Amino acid sequence: MSRALTDLCDVPIVQAPMAGGGSCPPLAAAVSDAGGLGFLAAGYKTADGMYQEITQLRALTSRPFGVNLFLPQPELADPATIEVYRHQLAGEAAWYETPLGDSDLGQDDNWDAKLAILLDDPVPLVSFTFGCPTAEVVDSFHRVGTRTVVTVTTPEEARAAEEAGADALCVQGIEAGGHQGTHRDDPERDGAGFGLLTLLTLVREAVHLPMIAAGGIMRGEQIAAAVAAGAQAAQLGTAFLVCPESGAPLLHKQALGNPLFTRTELTRAFSGRPARGLVNRFLREHGPYAPAAYPQVHHVTSPLRKAAARTGDAQGMALWAGQGHRLAREMPAAQLVEVLAAETAAAVLALGGPSSPGGTR
Repeated sequence: MSRALTDLCDVPIVQAPMAGGGSCPPLAAAVSDAGGLGFLAAGYKTADGMYQEITQLRALTSRPFGVNLFLPQPELADPATIEVYRHQLAGEAAWYETPLGDSDLGQDDNWDAKLAILLDDPVPLVSFTFGCPTAEVVDSFHRVGTRTVVTVTTPEEARAAEEAGADALCVQGIEAGGHQGTHRDDPERDGAGFGLLTLLTLVREAVHLPMIAAGGIMRGEQIAAAVAAGAQAAQLGTAFLVCPESGAPLLHKQALGNPLFTRTELTRAFSGRPARGLVNRFLREHGPYAPAAYPQVHHVTSPLRKAAARTGDAQGMALWAGQGHRLAREMPAAQLVEVLAAETAAAVLALGGPSSPGGTR
């Protein structure tokens, strides 16, 4: 692994920051203690909420960990399209007996306050999603000893991250569960993203930064394949979602293996930005009409999703999942890290890697 990652984890396994509850201090601590790199998701939290989770995590482990931030979003959404979508969701509000959320709750996800906390009380690693921070922001983290990772989905985004001075990239293929971390939300490119192995090659030939591979990875053999394609580590989200330490709702965990949910799709139905989830009633009925309006749509649908979870209705929840969700294994996070590391080592050995007697590297 690159020096940007070697002293942060012993094995090339990163637990994805899953905003909305999946990532939590117990999960991140278990992964880090097992030799991987645990992550907290600051997205959708208040600055104080983020700080409290960091405090809890530090009480659970002395190992390195990361915190993920969402970049502030530009005011691009047409208010008229949001209002039309609100009317479309009126039946959902009546069904769940809950009002729709306020679409005007802000675009910046408490960015400035979170930066202030992380610069005042530094963590080992900060990653960024939905854009690239300025060189000034990256420099400010470097001055306090924090390493930086930018999520990218194209070679052009990778070049922007390199120019900003990022230490590494999280290269996200279209197979990934949850939100696509595109820097610019372009509806004309919905579903046009690169598969992970192709993207790794494109990015590797465009920039000279360490890469963390993300997108549908569930087995050690896939980690080995990503490493063979140039990545230094792999980031897994859905694989850790079913662990007992995960903060995901039980309904969400159960849905990953439920034969009722046969496939995943990218949708704007829940948040206004493309995100991959299990196809359920809400996604089918509202996905075709959801506008490109993030985070406004997220705020509007939030009460509906919470009400669906309270009433045990998985058909109304955002069931984020990667394409490999059927490969999820329900086991403690530390055990999963151990199994994945063993699978990876075996796959590398079979390919004639450095630990193989016949290896040449």
